[in-house]
Amino acid sequence: MGDWWQRNIMEPGKLPLLLALGAFVLTFVITRVVTRLIRAGKGPFGNVRAGGVHIHHVVPGIVLTVVGGFAAVAGGRHGFGSAVAAVVFGVGAGLVLDEFALILHLDDVYWTEAGRKSVEVVVVTAALVGLVLAGFTPFGVDGLSPDERQDRANVIATVAGNFFFSLLALAKGKGRLALFGVIVPLVALVGAVRLARPGSAWARRFYGSRPRARAKSRLRAYRHDRRWAGPSRAVQDWIGGRPDPVPDRR
Repeated sequence: MGDWWQRNIMEPGKLPLLLALGAFVLTFVITRVVTRLIRAGKGPFGNVRAGGVHIHHVVPGIVLTVVGGFAAVAGGRHGFGSAVAAVVFGVGAGLVLDEFALILHLDDVYWTEAGRKSVEVVVVTAALVGLVLAGFTPFGVDGLSPDERQDRANVIATVAGNFFFSLLALAKGKGRLALFGVIVPLVALVGAVRLARPGSAWARRFYGSRPRARAKSRLRAYRHDRRWAGPSRAVQDWIGGRPDPVPDRR
């Protein structure tokens, strides 16, 4: 275990990344627990106010992210200072992305349906950082052998191919596959070869005069959403809390 730690974490200088990821996930978990307690009216916690203004935790999160980011750039990848900077950055990023939906909508949507975006962004971010920590690099260059890496043409072709597949998947409305395809080779290929989702840039451009393709795209999207919407909502409710019900305006 010690040899693995030295070879895979310490020597490549990945300790700050590991500390940042741990601080990021732990901060998100603690923040969600505290906000749930505040919402339920339990415990000693409460909203922070200054002069009648509700100070959202994204505010100290931004400060910590900026401080930790600049300190990490100045401190390098080794030493006690870089470890502290990584933890500070991870804590700040956790606070900021926990209120990603608020930044996106410029409104306090934390406990609404729109607030689920924060949970999605945090989960995706943690997964991507975990993949990078495990040894994956953008555009799949890590999948090449040492001899292939010496051949610049192979490296360029690999990067360009995965980047193209990611762009194609994104144009077809497969954002998650496009994002993970940047890190893991050929993941984006799945989204690139399948039908585009209705309303995507690809569907608007190429399905306009193809009614059968439009109908097939809508049917496939409907079946996919019907199959996965329930489990996805259950996981998001378990992680981030159930949103407030939409008030009846009648």
